[in-house]
Amino acid sequence: MSPVDGEAARLVWSHRLCFVATASRGGVPNVSPKGTLVPLDGSTLAFAEIRSPDTVRNILENPRVEISVVDPASRRGYLFTGTASVVDDPGLVSLYRAAGVRSRVRRVVLVDVESAEPVLSPLYDLGMTEEQVRARAASPG
Repeated sequence: MSPVDGEAARLVWSHRLCFVATASRGGVPNVSPKGTLVPLDGSTLAFAEIRSPDTVRNILENPRVEISVVDPASRRGYLFTGTASVVDDPGLVSLYRAAGVRSRVRRVVLVDVESAEPVLSPLYDLGMTEEQVRARAASPG
């Protein structure tokens, strides 16, 4: 199975907010939220480069990235690991425009995903069901 198929792809489509982790050539880390993540196919994720100078600089120096996508209600998600590239592709940029992205999309970052590891809250280790985790997330305090 490809790393961005099935449940992983559904999660990305339903929770576009993700956190992209990069590091400079010298190892200085950067974590940046992105709200435009989409699966392009079974092994490629993409996000729009809107205002991401540190992320782009790091990718150009060191293309290894991790992307975390988590459903905050169920506290389930995926950690995608791969190699990123920054592309000037008017066709991809126009897809974001057609999808309603109003911010200026400068370029698109493509991530060749090598692995997708499930992320689960420790609450599941305590024997809680997804329904219980969701109820806990919905309750105040």
